[in-house]
Amino acid sequence: QVVLVESGGGLVQAGDSLRLSCAASGRTFSSYAMAWFRQASGKEREFVAAISWSGDSTNYADAVKGRFTMSRDNAKNTVYLQMNSLKPEDTAVYYCATTALRGNYPYTDLRNYHYWGPGTQVTVSS
Repeated sequence: QVVLVESGGGLVQAGDSLRLSCAASGRTFSSYAMAWFRQASGKEREFVAAISWSGDSTNYADAVKGRFTMSRDNAKNTVYLQMNSLKPEDTAVYYCATTALRGNYPYTDLRNYHYWGPGTQVTVSS
């Protein structure tokens, strides 16, 4: 079974940076697209960033474009989300996800993702 575990969340001030990590186990990591989603309190889960299994294509939500960067290290079975210039609006639980089937396209729709980590809390104060 696929297991994803996020880390790196915390409490920071507006303008600060954080790097989230997602470690995967249970299957060959390099064959699947990966994504980050976030869910603020009382809100629906929304797309943040996605990366192809080959690492050559990425997609970002408009709200984070230019501030967040997603990358992957297939040798380490890990993906990252570098978050710069954080805003209070970025406060949410951040979830790592991967597809159930092998594929290369970094889909933005959460319905394409079937394995999820437990999430890591990011809180950005004013």
